[in-house]
Amino acid sequence: REPLTLKAADNLPVSADVYRADAKPDAPWIVLAHQAGSSRGEYRTIAPRLNKLGFNAIAIDQRSGKAFAGVRNETAQRAAARGSKRSYGAAAPDIEAAVAWARRQTTGSVLLWGSSYSAALALWLAGQNPALADAVIAMSPGEYIRGRGIARAAARITVPTLITSPANERSKWQRIFKAIPATNKVGYAPSSGGRHGSSALIAARNKSSEAYWSVVEKFLSNFAT
Repeated sequence: REPLTLKAADNLPVSADVYRADAKPDAPWIVLAHQAGSSRGEYRTIAPRLNKLGFNAIAIDQRSGKAFAGVRNETAQRAAARGSKRSYGAAAPDIEAAVAWARRQTTGSVLLWGSSYSAALALWLAGQNPALADAVIAMSPGEYIRGRGIARAAARITVPTLITSPANERSKWQRIFKAIPATNKVGYAPSSGGRHGSSALIAARNKSSEAYWSVVEKFLSNFAT
């Protein structure tokens, strides 16, 4: 894990952790964005497993967040110090900066992965800019971004998309999922139980984590080099 600081479009420094698995020029990258009240620490156990699958990864602190597993959100602290907006929607430039950085690292695929509010934001960004990412993984999305219709934006998504959630949240993303015109889309929720956001993949937080991993790994196999 390597620390990195990016600059968002408004010059806010964005803290990140970089997890490198492959130095090949066409090695795929995954941009990892966290859920509400969280930080890049959400991916401390997830990113190493992605490395084992052959994916480089960058986990960022968005300006809307706080901490996860003792890892403080440094971007949110900077945003608060300078009086910047810290709403869910305000985090879009942080994610865009990370995707742009990942694009500069490879000639291969760049995937955008969001968790809860950032899953919704990832879908919205992919709809706004079809060339932004080569695929989207949305863990527990919903209409969480005030003033931005996620389902409406999803109707313009053209890249492969995976949406997951716990069983009791399926209704929050079904309309979004149906709106995506791409034929290579996957939706998954267990018949019962599960876990909200990317924490669904953390064994210590979700006893059915391997079921989620099975779906994620199958989806990612399309982009492995």
